[in-house]
Amino acid sequence: MDLSTLLQPTQCLVDQRFSSKTQCLNELAKRAAVALAIEPGPISEALHHRESLGSTGLGNGIALPHARLTTISQPFCLLARLSSPLAFDAVDEKPVDLVCLVLLPAAPSCEQLNVLAGIARRLRDGPTLTAMRKSKEPKTLFAAAAGMRA
Repeated sequence: MDLSTLLQPTQCLVDQRFSSKTQCLNELAKRAAVALAIEPGPISEALHHRESLGSTGLGNGIALPHARLTTISQPFCLLARLSSPLAFDAVDEKPVDLVCLVLLPAAPSCEQLNVLAGIARRLRDGPTLTAMRKSKEPKTLFAAAAGMRA
């Protein structure tokens, strides 16, 4: 899955500050809700429910919170580079500084698993992570995540 098909520069956030994992999920849910023109409450609830099943902190400073929603028909992605690492209950117990929120349609499909797997692969690429962590503005964060030159 090409991240550039799910992500736009306007969906990339740089130097975000959150005091907790809960605040991070709630604020990103609000941003996603605005972009999707839907209510933020169900997004927050779905994200917190998913996190209750197990952390989406992948390790190496990356979190991939995701949820399924009945109110969307296409996958949606929001990428945030945090100004300082945040405890996220990651598998390696290290804080995260890159959060990629993914919202998927409620009906399960193989395509949706491919979306998550493709994003996870992209976010594990060393040069991609280095470029994302150096990004100072949304368009360079987008270019790094999508594997493009800014």
